[in-house]
Amino acid sequence: MITTRHEITIGAPMETVWRLHTDINAWPDWNTGIDTAELSGELEAGASFRWLTHGLDITSTVTALEPGRHIAWGGPASGIDGVHRWTLEPREDGGTLVVTQESWSGAPVDADPEGMLAALDGSLVAWLRDLKRAAENALP
Repeated sequence: MITTRHEITIGAPMETVWRLHTDINAWPDWNTGIDTAELSGELEAGASFRWLTHGLDITSTVTALEPGRHIAWGGPASGIDGVHRWTLEPREDGGTLVVTQESWSGAPVDADPEGMLAALDGSLVAWLRDLKRAAENALP
């Protein structure tokens, strides 16, 4: 199993960051690493969504949801079982601290843990960068 954690401070209110991050159907509009994403129905614990990223066709299930503050999802893709957690915290300056943690397990991870960790780290850093750009550009 591999696990990684990244964080970024975004110069936008939590409401803006949360709205962008949890509008799953709009992910491809701002996240350069996601080709398609579709959530049918409401975003809630137990809801599933399908997305295509870096050639992986993934169906994830929301495992935890605290609106405005925390979301977690997990699911299998090409032999990898992933668990992804996101937490938003307010900053005194009105911005938002976004913390993401993800773990992967499975045969592909066991075969190349260093390569898989590098791929995971790269995707999370890019996701945070894209989220920051979109949230800060959404300000009036």
